[in-house]
Amino acid sequence: MQILTIQTNGPGLYEFTDAVAALVQGDGLLTLMIQHTSASLLIQENADPEVQTDLQNFFARLVPPTTDPAMSYLTHTYEGPDDMPAHIKAALLPVHLSIPVQNGKMMLGTWQGIYLFEHRNAPHTRRVVVNFVKE
Repeated sequence: MQILTIQTNGPGLYEFTDAVAALVQGDGLLTLMIQHTSASLLIQENADPEVQTDLQNFFARLVPPTTDPAMSYLTHTYEGPDDMPAHIKAALLPVHLSIPVQNGKMMLGTWQGIYLFEHRNAPHTRRVVVNFVKE
């Protein structure tokens, strides 16, 4: 088991496919889990950056900050207006991924990459646990 550290600079999708690919050999099952409750993991398109922009904009609209009147019912607000919305987004999106590996290659589709989806406004150092079990 290993831990990858990913530095973020605010909201967005941060691809780390290559860092994960360097950790697998042979055949088996790769499992990734983020050790945070305000960020997520995604397998998503890595060819057109507009996909990442649209995803970020969609979730910002779906779950706005606590300063938005529509979010006035939230009580966990003392860590900033982006904190509770970040927890909600992480509850809606995956926080762990399982990826089959064959001959040392993750069985991702042609346009798929692995992303950390940062939901907080401030920069963070995120930790992702990587576990690879060989067949």
